[in-house]
Amino acid sequence: MLEIRPNCEHCGKDLPNISTEAMICSFECTYCKSCALEIFENVCPSCSGNFVERPIRPSIMIEKYPASTQRIFKPKDLEKVKTNSNQFKNIEPVKR
Repeated sequence: MLEIRPNCEHCGKDLPNISTEAMICSFECTYCKSCALEIFENVCPSCSGNFVERPIRPSIMIEKYPASTQRIFKPKDLEKVKTNSNQFKNIEPVKR
């Protein structure tokens, strides 16, 4: 089950369960759309995978399965990110 992390790991922007700005990779690294697509160029700085929009947990389930409240804030080294993005951004995610 997804943790539904509450913030962008790079810039710290709040990303509550109902946010349509949340993007995740297959390891659930969580970033806002701006960081994921503009800064990281759809290449996760941790695993080099791609990003997808994080689903919203329905309100009828959020009480039984609450979203995480643990904030993860690990701003990335933008020089390293650029090198990683340049290496993988033109390769389809299925071929990375």
